[in-house]
Amino acid sequence: MSLQQTPSDSAAPGRTVRIAAIQTVSGPDVAENLATAGRLIAEAAAEGARLVALPEYFPLISGDEQQKVRIREADGDGPIQDFLADAARRHGVWLVGGTLPLVADDADKVRNSTLVFDDQGRRVARYDKIHLFGFQRGGERYDESVTIEPGHEVVRFDSPAGPTGLSVCYDLRFPELFRAFGEINLIILPAAFTYTTGRAHWEVLLRARAIENLCYVMAPAQGGRHPSGRVTWGHTMIIDPWGEILACRDEGPGVVLADLDPARIAAVRESLPALRHRCL
Repeated sequence: MSLQQTPSDSAAPGRTVRIAAIQTVSGPDVAENLATAGRLIAEAAAEGARLVALPEYFPLISGDEQQKVRIREADGDGPIQDFLADAARRHGVWLVGGTLPLVADDADKVRNSTLVFDDQGRRVARYDKIHLFGFQRGGERYDESVTIEPGHEVVRFDSPAGPTGLSVCYDLRFPELFRAFGEINLIILPAAFTYTTGRAHWEVLLRARAIENLCYVMAPAQGGRHPSGRVTWGHTMIIDPWGEILACRDEGPGVVLADLDPARIAAVRESLPALRHRCL
């Protein structure tokens, strides 16, 4: 894996920045999902958010796994990407577009990609999900590798929150990815955790990533029963560098807001300088 650092004209902040994580319960109708996302982005902007993040698979969750392949877009061209750029520009927010399916090298698969747009609607970062989820217990089975091609680059960029690292869902279980970011202010992790794995591990893993990296974590999630019958765990949350949950939404569409305070990061790192004590 290599580290891709995307510079921007957004300097690291010296004051608090309001961030917002959006929770949805997406279905098979892309237009309907985009309308829901647009409404929630507007709500977050009206509440003063400068950085807004959507969940994994926000444009589509379908019982037909091939549907994501059929709606995939070429990088830089397509209605979902146009929606994200327009929403960011119209509401004057930095927008992290959850994930959407982009064209892959394999003609039968997609890249599960996070795209970031600044408040002028300019694309400033792209991250392709590296770790692909696989799970089987009884009749419950998932294998993302059937339709998704993994990415290979670790991506961080400068946002209104300062240095920010991108990750997606199953990545949460691989702490080496987060160490590869270096010192950052914020981890963003769009997700669609299953109910089974989410109930067992979601909160404890998110808090661990915040604690060990001494940074904020924002995790926008899918949360509820989808038209396909799939049930996602939800519990969209924002966590501070001490591992305290600042805000959480258990299920259903909505917006989760919190203020990211660089002084809080500095204070925690001063009292517990674990990042400076690393030996390996």
